[in-house]
Parts: sequence; structure tokens; C-alpha cells
Amino acid sequence: MTRQPLLLLDVDGPLNPYAAPRLRRPAGYRVHELMPSWWMERQVRRVDGEAKPLRVWLNPAHGVELLALPYELVWATTWMAEANALIGPNLGLPELPYIAWTELFGEDPDGLHWKTRDVVAWADGRPFVWVDDELGPQDAEWIAAHHPGPALTLHVNPRVGMLAEDFATLREWAEDAPC
Repeated sequence: MTRQPLLLLDVDGPLNPYAAPRLRRPAGYRVHELMPSWWMERQVRRVDGEAKPLRVWLNPAHGVELLALPYELVWATTWMAEANALIGPNLGLPELPYIAWTELFGEDPDGLHWKTRDVVAWADGRPFVWVDDELGPQDAEWIAAHHPGPALTLHVNPRVGMLAEDFATLREWAEDAPC
């Protein structure tokens, strides 16, 4: 039995175009005010003692498109388990496995993204595509040298989020990836 490749999804950037101009929400996106625990811990409290919610833009059409892809979906985000409670339902996604990071925002001795080593360890040799807005060429090179299976890093511009061409790339890669 052949298993599907993994699609490792970051939230902020690919699914939530957080860097888009504040007053110019991209077409198709809806505004959500969410209170993940990590956000509440960092927030300066308002005068009334309440934390200001985090504004997140999500496009519900992305859930439909992601589910139509021939991948096993996995959260690869700082939201970790909270992505299942706060992001997935707004996209129509079922509960997904997630990568539990060994260290959030740690410095890597080789200049890699702080998620890179954990992503490769979690994939455990399986073919994968990692969708993130913070990937660089050094991450792709390191993955190619240290991951025994096929892998693709797909950088998404955090000003626009995932576009039709990103979904086309994902479909094409899955068709060509040996699983």
C-alpha cells in the first residue's frame, strides 16, 4: 500500500497573509479574532484587563483546496495543537497531526530555519512538501542532504498567502513524487 506524501503547513504567511497591508484584506479572506494561548501570554493587557485578540485572515476556499490534494495534511506551525481548535474549523479542515517543536524560535548553528531539523526528523524519510513563508535556500539544501526521501520547500509570500499557482505546484509535485 502506497502512502500519500506529507503536506506540512505553516499557518502565518501561507494561510494567514499577516504581512498584507492592514486595511487591504486579500480577496476571499475572512477576518477572525482569535486568542491562542501563546498570543495571550505575550499580550499587553488593555485598561479593562483583557488581551486584544489576534487578527487572522483565513480563506475558507483553502480548506476545500487542501482537502482535494493527494497529501496527508500536517500542521507545521507555532500554533501546534491550537491550529486544530482555532484554524482548522475556520477552513473546514478535520483535526490534523502537528509537529511539536523541540524549541520555538531557537537559533540554529548552521543558519537554518528553527523548524528545519524538526521537520526532517518528523517526516522520518517520507516524501513531503513544506509550505512556509520563512524558508530560504539553505533550508532546501540541508533537507536535500539530510532527508532520504523526496522533499520540496514551497515558500509563500506572507503579503498574499497561498495562490492558485501554489496549489498547482502542490498537485504537480504529488503526481511526480515517488511514494
